[in-house]
Amino acid sequence: MGKVVVVTGAGDGLGRALARRLAADGDTVVLLGRTLSKVQAIADELGAPHFAVECDVGDPDKVRAAFAKVAERHPKIDVLINNAGVFEPFTLAEASDAQILTALNTNLAGPIFCARAALPLFGGAGHIINVTSESVNVRMPMLWMYAGTKAGVEFVSDMWSRELESAGVRVTVVRAGQMMDETKTGTNWPMEVAVRFAQENAKVGLNLRERPISHYRSVTDAFRAVLDMPADLHVGLVTLSGSRR
Repeated sequence: MGKVVVVTGAGDGLGRALARRLAADGDTVVLLGRTLSKVQAIADELGAPHFAVECDVGDPDKVRAAFAKVAERHPKIDVLINNAGVFEPFTLAEASDAQILTALNTNLAGPIFCARAALPLFGGAGHIINVTSESVNVRMPMLWMYAGTKAGVEFVSDMWSRELESAGVRVTVVRAGQMMDETKTGTNWPMEVAVRFAQENAKVGLNLRERPISHYRSVTDAFRAVLDMPADLHVGLVTLSGSRR
């Protein structure tokens, strides 16, 4: 029997790939995204019973409103995948208020807001999957804000695992490496920022052009395995990275 899965950041990248994969596997996907037109386009592509809901995960009121809409169609959900995130390099000296707050609200507060809103819909059994990043360990220059928020998600996920166990809710972190598909043409960062990011990483021995990249389709295989784990098996952390093979 298929699961009801809520995916945040479902309009692009890994979120879009997950929505397509889960729908093809027979799950019902609720696509959440800040830009309604993007998630609606994927929902239209997938067709009923999949549907899109506008949601800025960094805004608690919008999260509450989004999950109220989810509950209208699905009073019981099985899985929440906290995938939405913002990824932007900058130094402490140049960080703007907007950059700091957007990263904090989207990457760290967002999963918290969404998990809190999803809890009443799990109904005694559910699964929260929080997507983090290899940058937590790799420590890439100029990426401290992104990596810091992802490290925070990993910490709260570990605490939630114990807190929510009695409620029948499992919590898994998927720590992912670089990913891409045929539609990914690069970043939307200013060229100067992208060049400096590459240069600063090269100084510490990280050649961004040589780091292996996995395909989104391959990564969705790992999520499928996590989703299908037996109920008596807890998977706390899955670490994924690209391979040159």
